[in-house]
Amino acid sequence: MNGLLERAQQVLDANWTGEATVASRSLYPHQWSWDAAFVAIGRSWAEPARAMRELESMFQAQWANGMLPHIRFDPRTRDYFPGPDFWASDRVPLAPAGLLTSGLTQPPLHARAALEVFRHGGGDAEAVAFLRRLFPRLVAQHGYLEARRDPAGHGLAAIVHPWESGLDNSPIWDAELDAIEVPPGSIPPYRRSDLVRANAADRPSAATYDRYVYLAVRYRDSGYDDADLLASSPFLVEDVLFNTVYLWSATALVEIAGILGEPRGPLEAAARRIHDGLLAHLWDPDASRFFSYDLRASRSIRKESVDSAIPLLDQGLPGDLVEAICAELMSTHFEAPATVSHYVVPSYDLSGADFDRRRYWRGPVWINTNWMLWRGLRQHGRDEMARQVEESTVRLVERSGFREYFDPFTGEGYGSMDFSWTAALLIDVLRNRADPPRL
Repeated sequence: MNGLLERAQQVLDANWTGEATVASRSLYPHQWSWDAAFVAIGRSWAEPARAMRELESMFQAQWANGMLPHIRFDPRTRDYFPGPDFWASDRVPLAPAGLLTSGLTQPPLHARAALEVFRHGGGDAEAVAFLRRLFPRLVAQHGYLEARRDPAGHGLAAIVHPWESGLDNSPIWDAELDAIEVPPGSIPPYRRSDLVRANAADRPSAATYDRYVYLAVRYRDSGYDDADLLASSPFLVEDVLFNTVYLWSATALVEIAGILGEPRGPLEAAARRIHDGLLAHLWDPDASRFFSYDLRASRSIRKESVDSAIPLLDQGLPGDLVEAICAELMSTHFEAPATVSHYVVPSYDLSGADFDRRRYWRGPVWINTNWMLWRGLRQHGRDEMARQVEESTVRLVERSGFREYFDPFTGEGYGSMDFSWTAALLIDVLRNRADPPRL
């Protein structure tokens, strides 16, 4: 255990810039939003001051409307697409002056991360001061999602791009993307930096990437106007994972308010709305599954993906739904036969026609989704299943190192080397073995 902890810490140290942690030195040389939350959680065990700095660095990039962008760019590193020139945040009045950011957001894990940092920091005066500094920014982040990203009035945030989901290239977006026609001349010429630094077999296809760029261009050219875009965007989805993380952080925000002596009532009401929205609009009682919902096409996206199990993070999830999710995780969709060497949990249905054991989000095991499932399973007393996820997670890193994602059968690592959230979340898993979290 100590050897793995030391190696994980070395990855984080190598990716530290002096102010924040890049996702990786090769493929992702900037600070990503939900990566920063994962990194802060891992760092908080041994270096809470640096964990605090990680989150505060990310929130320096917050826009005036409360939107937390999914990338804060390091101006010293320009060889990345889509980079700051593409997003043009320096021409957007809402964006922070003097900083370069993207114009999309990502799953809002940050209040949960801030609470973890406070707990692991021992709740001392410095930790309380950190929460007090970050609290209004967290409230603004959640306020943006509530006020600007809930066009259906369901209490749920809608995403306007697959990049906002965190599960960028998942097959759950295939039909939505295939329905988008990219008019000739509507996207600029571009050079994909991911294909320079990674195997093309691991990455999204050219047609998919064109649609990513087209959606981002439309949003940018609207001036990142949510009111206009939410009325006309060709991609508009209430995503299961995004909204579950939103809820998990909303309940953490309530606890932070209690620590600081701030009013809890409005925050509790906001958390209830998200919880109720998940159950009323994303739970399919016929399939006994959570499915994301396409607001543009008015239909559930009925595909078996790991995101359907992430609602285990909801502390108030009814027992019968917990049982259904656990049964699904043990089904042939996600569990290979015992006679077949494998690791859990694949990011997509093993039996699905769209399954790809090595392509980005279309089947490989990811440490961050394993970590969320592990947390959720423990929270609901499913200790044996949690132990299986934990052991698989550790074995993957032992076998292939701190890779971005892993083959669910061989355990071979793909994507970026020395990936920060893999290191950070492994630290959290290993440290929790000796010091179980308060749930």
